[in-house]
Amino acid sequence: MMIFIGADYADLGLSPDELQNRMGKWFAWGNKMEQAGILRGGDALTPQIRRISGENRTVTDLTSAEAKEIVGGYYTVEAKDFDTVQDIAKDFPDYDLGGTVEIREIMVFDR
Repeated sequence: MMIFIGADYADLGLSPDELQNRMGKWFAWGNKMEQAGILRGGDALTPQIRRISGENRTVTDLTSAEAKEIVGGYYTVEAKDFDTVQDIAKDFPDYDLGGTVEIREIMVFDR
């Protein structure tokens, strides 16, 4: 799984043309993975954040500006190891905006 962390586009002040160009890069990357047969799913996430934490289950609503970095989405891919996913992540479109890709393996439990 690749988890995408960074600023919300709205907070970066991208113009409509810049945003359209950025989304084109995302679609091209997704299409490349689909054509390679490795993309298994994924979604973009809204910037609204509600955290529930602690023993008292404290509820906090945050804006993307307050959180500074948010999980903006994820892709699940099928690959043989971390190195393969790291190679796939080289095409992540938001490195130039300070974005980060976190690679995590999904645990499979016997039932």
